[in-house]
Amino acid sequence: MKKIEAIIQPFKLEEVKEALKAIGIDGMTVTEVRGHGRQKGHKEVYRGQEYMVDLLPKVKLELVVPSSRLEEVIKTLTAAARTGKIGDGKLFLYDVAEAVRIRNDDRGEAAL
Repeated sequence: MKKIEAIIQPFKLEEVKEALKAIGIDGMTVTEVRGHGRQKGHKEVYRGQEYMVDLLPKVKLELVVPSSRLEEVIKTLTAAARTGKIGDGKLFLYDVAEAVRIRNDDRGEAAL
């Protein structure tokens, strides 16, 4: 099993959710986060005072998928999240040793 952490633009969330649902991926955790990479932020003016906004709003998706479906999920997720501009986000991939469903003790991929 693999865990995917995806940092994406907030306005792409619905498109990504629908694309993943279309290939049968339902379970995910969504968190609103702030950060920056190469995008670096931008300057804004508030009441005549200029200030730097360097932590931009992003959305973090976390999902665990069977190893056999990893490439399919990566391709679907990146296609749905891509705008082609700086700030589209990143994917981070991790190995998952075990998963346990609390309700009935299902283990491994059956718990997904």
